[in-house]
Amino acid sequence: MEKCRKGKRKMFISVLPDEQVEVVLAEEGVIVEYYVEMVHQAKTKGNIYKGVINNIDPNLQAAFVSYGAEKNGFLQVDEVHPEYYSAPHDPTKGKKYPLLQKVLKAGQEVLVQVVKEPTGTKGAFLTSYLSLPGRFLVLTPGREQVGVSRKVESEEERTRLRALLEGASPGPGLGLIVRTVSVGQSKTSIQRDLQFLKRLWKDVRKKGTVEKAPSLVYKELDLAARAVRDYLTDDVNEVWVDDEQTANTVQEFAAIVFPRRTNLVKLHKDADRTLWERFNMQKQLDQIYAREVALPSGGRLVFDQTEALMAIDINSGKIAGKTNFESMALRTNMEAAEAIAQQLKLRDIGGQVVVDFIEMRDRNHWREVEKTLRTAMKNDRARHDVGKMSRFGLLQIVRQRLGSSALSISTEPCPCCKGTGLRRNMEWQSLQALKDIHRQLRASETSPFQWEGPEELALYLLNHKREHLVELENRFARKIDILVRR
Repeated sequence: MEKCRKGKRKMFISVLPDEQVEVVLAEEGVIVEYYVEMVHQAKTKGNIYKGVINNIDPNLQAAFVSYGAEKNGFLQVDEVHPEYYSAPHDPTKGKKYPLLQKVLKAGQEVLVQVVKEPTGTKGAFLTSYLSLPGRFLVLTPGREQVGVSRKVESEEERTRLRALLEGASPGPGLGLIVRTVSVGQSKTSIQRDLQFLKRLWKDVRKKGTVEKAPSLVYKELDLAARAVRDYLTDDVNEVWVDDEQTANTVQEFAAIVFPRRTNLVKLHKDADRTLWERFNMQKQLDQIYAREVALPSGGRLVFDQTEALMAIDINSGKIAGKTNFESMALRTNMEAAEAIAQQLKLRDIGGQVVVDFIEMRDRNHWREVEKTLRTAMKNDRARHDVGKMSRFGLLQIVRQRLGSSALSISTEPCPCCKGTGLRRNMEWQSLQALKDIHRQLRASETSPFQWEGPEELALYLLNHKREHLVELENRFARKIDILVRR
């Protein structure tokens, strides 16, 4: 099996044409980021639509926008750009935002962008503050400020990037955000990206004027293209692709970004092994879907999703005596902290997360575990906040969902347990089958239709209760024989 060279990253793009795209970023053979997209469930996050306000809810102070999806999108008051107000509002006098029902009306057309994908019964979360991402910059129509990503920590580099943008006006009413990948880039590269984004915005604005609502006016790139745009950085030393057409597209883009790295993109041609098998990553990918994750010292993480939150329990495994309990608890909790940070990112778990750590008496150990978790989550692209551990060993995390969850697009509730995680045992199911038999026999006694014999009843059971027949034969053979002979 091949692995990444120490200190270097590899990007892998696996494509099933017209069906699915998977992207993996691995470091030293360990998967650090995983994204998947099914073509028929393509993401709408980042798409810009021309929509129509369907209705306004004064209690929620939000508008519901018809933008072409099955369910209306949700546009709350702080995501409405003042250019759509029908009456002027001065935020310095009184409330920051006006009453939405007084400045918007049903039937009004708005340009909106999807911020959060629809989930369950909820429609998409929308904003009218648009943004167009490029390779190095993000263009923000309607916001004229120029800023640098908070993830660029070097104050010297932040100053340099700001200086590069001096005199490079994006245009009236347009703002810019310098992305993290701009670190070390030349003024020419950033200026070229700015010109591209200005042309793109011109096209979007024109289409938003002429198209009839509801309609799509800008579609975000597919996963393979987004991966190269957003994740292909200097520390990625190889990009492996298992589809020739996609490899050519990636090569063209990579040649623009890294013109001197001619051998960056490589094509996987091995028909006997998948891309994941070749680089020994299949087991790691399988673990993303598992309820339990093993830790190096024998402990386990157990993930349980509820309606309100994700609960993560830490099981310690075997404890050899009471004397080393505290050291065992610390070691297992430290391993769990690093694994949790990785799994939250790989699974794209969002919202409230509650972690039940093994209880520790020493408060210094609490702080060590908290510090380890915060450090491990520093590289998470999603916004997040890590709380403090309680005396019961509980710690709360709030994390932004990026909408890249492999679990959400590839799993569904179990038809047997309806998502509870439990199913009725075979004895109970067999008893229900017997009740059905009794009901059918009683119905046959009062109905014009009569059973012609045991064979007909057996055929009925075979067609309708096939999964219970074996158990019924083993556990209730004599009773069935009596019922059939009646």
